[in-house]
Amino acid sequence: METTADSSNDWPIPFALRSRSAPISFESGEDLDLAAAADGDDDAFVRLVERHQEKVFRFCCQWLPNAEDAREATQDTFIRAYLALERYRREGRFSTWLFQIALNQCRDRLKSKAGSQSRHTDSLVKGGKSDDLICPAPAPDEAVALSGDQERLGEAIEKLPMKLRAVVIICGVEGMSQETCAEILNISVRAVEGRFYRARRQLEAFLREG
Repeated sequence: METTADSSNDWPIPFALRSRSAPISFESGEDLDLAAAADGDDDAFVRLVERHQEKVFRFCCQWLPNAEDAREATQDTFIRAYLALERYRREGRFSTWLFQIALNQCRDRLKSKAGSQSRHTDSLVKGGKSDDLICPAPAPDEAVALSGDQERLGEAIEKLPMKLRAVVIICGVEGMSQETCAEILNISVRAVEGRFYRARRQLEAFLREG
């Protein structure tokens, strides 16, 4: 079954990616919506999608510069979350769980032949438009902004091994904490620190060579 905006009516919830018509509170109501969604309240799950869709889409754009691939990965992330909601462990953060699912979706697409063929030559830092959501240009922090040439930096990040690239995207590009990164990757904070250090050294070497 296709998971496009036009096929949203085929699913129990109509959460085709779209712009929000009204501000959504990130601080109140999430626990209530999670409980209600787990009990079968589809409107509650739609509210969860509206809270998190832009963050998840931005994250997918870092892995899949082709905006259509990123949009589909985001859509599939929420479909899988919806189907697995009863198994979600409430002691963890919902956003972290979503990023774990999104990362797996992006990795699967990168590994698949179809995903690699559909990727264009868009730079990691350029982004692209997809329906109402746009892949934003990431704003690397000081630890990642090793050069004023953002296009070359994007190329360097794409050349990193998957494990190192993940910590750069999560901590450096998205600005999440090392603790959150550890939760998403299911590794220790010490491992995150080590991978980030190795990634930075490889990025520096690539940029010096250019």
